[in-house]
Amino acid sequence: MDEAFDSGRVIVGGRRLKIEDVARVARGELEISLSESAAFREKIGRSAGYLERLLENGDIVYGVNTGYGDSCTVRVPPGLVAELPLHLLRYHGCGLGEYFDENSTVAILVCRLNSLAQGYSGVRWALLEQLLALIRNRILPFIPSEGSVGASGDLTPLSYVAAAMVGERDVLFRGERRRAADALKEIGCPLLRLAPKEGLAVMNGTAVMTALACFAWTRAEYMTRLCSRLTVLVTTALRGNRTHFDPRLFAAKRHAGQNEAASWIFNDLYAEGAENVRLQDRYSIRCAPHIIGVTRDALSWMRRDIENELNSANDNPLIDADEEVILHGGHFYGGHIAFAMDALKTAVANLADLMDRQFALLVDNKYNNGLPANLSGSSSERAPINHGFKAVQIAVSAWTAEALKLTMPASVFSRSTECHNQDKVSMGTIAARDCLRVLELTEQVAAALMLAGVQGVVLRRRLPEGCPIGLTPEIESFIREFAGRFVDEDRALESDLREMTALVQERHWELYSHG
Repeated sequence: MDEAFDSGRVIVGGRRLKIEDVARVARGELEISLSESAAFREKIGRSAGYLERLLENGDIVYGVNTGYGDSCTVRVPPGLVAELPLHLLRYHGCGLGEYFDENSTVAILVCRLNSLAQGYSGVRWALLEQLLALIRNRILPFIPSEGSVGASGDLTPLSYVAAAMVGERDVLFRGERRRAADALKEIGCPLLRLAPKEGLAVMNGTAVMTALACFAWTRAEYMTRLCSRLTVLVTTALRGNRTHFDPRLFAAKRHAGQNEAASWIFNDLYAEGAENVRLQDRYSIRCAPHIIGVTRDALSWMRRDIENELNSANDNPLIDADEEVILHGGHFYGGHIAFAMDALKTAVANLADLMDRQFALLVDNKYNNGLPANLSGSSSERAPINHGFKAVQIAVSAWTAEALKLTMPASVFSRSTECHNQDKVSMGTIAARDCLRVLELTEQVAAALMLAGVQGVVLRRRLPEGCPIGLTPEIESFIREFAGRFVDEDRALESDLREMTALVQERHWELYSHG
């Protein structure tokens, strides 16, 4: 087996791909290629060749010379078999909603390519090369985000991928909306003529929900780090207790993620010169590692399930050319992704709720241990007309409430579809879309708390009656980046919040060591 990396390149057909591989190819940070292994190419050829022999012998194969889904009992005459894949991709062209963004679309293509490269889907080498050409040249189908129930896979959204490969529908190419056929012609790539099972192979899988899950996982992982850093700022601004995060305390409770978050916070807090106001801080400070740790620990099993889905053959039927057998099953069912995304959106929404509570402590002069009301930085003469972060706290509450509302699990809303053939479905793509929205709202909460946390630390240092507070070099450096964002006189903070949210989403700050 080839390695998955070769000088900054992801090799499909090598070892297992990781979540980060998908995300980095999608963002243009890594190139992608098919393995040059002769054994890999032969495996692809055997699968397609065995299927071709079955058809020549007149065998019946679902979705190849039968109808689809509940129509599996309908035989397709030999003269119409070649047209069947085109009808599949055309009648599924009914998606609605916003189109997936460029990075998500690339990730979808990568996930589908890697699944088909497992060698059980009966597709030809030419199809893999066509998918690779779309990725490398960023010929990106306009894929509507709505219309998939997550079984039989992401049929409707993936029909837009299949259509682009044969030159139908529209794509984004070099910044313009173009006909797929014209974009392929411009790069010298011939239109693909789908072999009998290839339309089904492209469409009958979990690539959309898996791609979205890869992005959700990376964003959630970063949010746990950022939430830990923000807890440091809030604890410092409130003159909180470093001892709440003492490693000796956490040695008595063994959740690894909880211990990790506590260690980050403990090491970021200055050890000397702090005078605490309360013997025990309120829960949103004292229990922050316990809340963050839930997400940290959940991410480990979520990685396992997402990467298993990413590296699986998940269409139907599967073609085992070595055993010379057609295996009919339900690998298109996205239950593992659905459950992971339902769980992740709940964990992330809890981070939003934690930060919302921390924000409320900072701005309320009944609880912020002597800081100005609403963190106003104005002078005493102008204090009556300045309101600092009062409105931002209301906005944070709104974003948090919306995030919490979206934690209703999508996977329990299975609907019977397609003449009761697809009578229990995963809703995996809806769960993944919900999770990304919860993440977006939580990132907005984090951006606001970042501004407020820095404001609180700066104000604490300015108070004449407050004891001096020391900051670790990491926190000093972090705060210096915000020097121009201090709020003295009231101003509209929308642009600051948008800029900060974008930096959060870009993972601008290197927070704590990986590993």
